[in-house]
Amino acid sequence: MSTDSPIDLGESGGELALLKTTLRGALRQYPNFPSSGILFEDILPLFSNPTLHDSLIRALEIHVLTSFPPALTPPFSGVDVVVGLEARGFLFGPSLALKLGAGFVPVRKAGKLPGETVKVKYVKEYGEDSFEMQKDAIKAGQKVIVVDDIIATGGSAAAAGELVKMLGGQLLEYIFILELDFLKGREKLGAPVYTLLSGQEEGGLGIGERR
Repeated sequence: MSTDSPIDLGESGGELALLKTTLRGALRQYPNFPSSGILFEDILPLFSNPTLHDSLIRALEIHVLTSFPPALTPPFSGVDVVVGLEARGFLFGPSLALKLGAGFVPVRKAGKLPGETVKVKYVKEYGEDSFEMQKDAIKAGQKVIVVDDIIATGGSAAAAGELVKMLGGQLLEYIFILELDFLKGREKLGAPVYTLLSGQEEGGLGIGERR
């Protein structure tokens, strides 16, 4: 776990609320992009500013450590592995893992990882795709969280969760920055879902295609 700013369970709620307000205010919105009637929310400003980037990781750290605190007895760790989805899960997954004292494991499109892998197919809005994970990336019994920028239809996140389970990992939670509530993607996921910032109602779209 992080040692530079210990989590005080009595005070973390207030700090998290302030961080959420700051982060939500930093998002850029682009009406009618990529097509008419869509409100595109851009999270990239959170990474172009080091203070905002730190605030994002701190907010996620508070949530994880209050939800899954390290134990006083073996196996001690609250979270062993952070799994990040290609590609925006790579933006903050490694930093969060470092703060938590956990490993980071990427989930990638088929054919992009070397060595022996496990593979799961999933349905996208306009067809089918596949995700892979290296076969030795997660050990049986390790406690895992899956992170990505946004949850839309939930197909890609569900595929990542299946990969975790195929390797014997214990899937604790899915964590997203944003959510398109009206697409009901969380209903496809076989573990608790946490969204850091408030979701959008119908007519809005986060980042990229609906996943």
